[in-house]
Amino acid sequence: MKRLFIGIILGALLGVVCIIGALLRSEEALQTVYLAAFWYNRLIIGLALGIALPLKNLKPALTRGGLIGLAVSFAFYLTTDFNDFTGFFAGVIYGFIIAYVLYLYDVKTTE
Repeated sequence: MKRLFIGIILGALLGVVCIIGALLRSEEALQTVYLAAFWYNRLIIGLALGIALPLKNLKPALTRGGLIGLAVSFAFYLTTDFNDFTGFFAGVIYGFIIAYVLYLYDVKTTE
């Protein structure tokens, strides 16, 4: 249960980072619903990785994180009409980050 909580919190925090990044790089005002969807997308990455079974090796954990980040972010990327590659790519990176932190948590709790 704690693993799930960590994944969700990381997704939520990285979602805030994503919103800030989107606001800084956008030349036009972004709608609140767009920013909320961006945040929610990152939350879903954290949720998906948090409910996944722990992996004992780093490489498969990171691979899974990247693939989940890719899959979830691609759904949002489609809604931007393929116009926000930076946001899409960030989702993959955030998948790696969340997977790495969860891997460290898993290693710590199994010692």
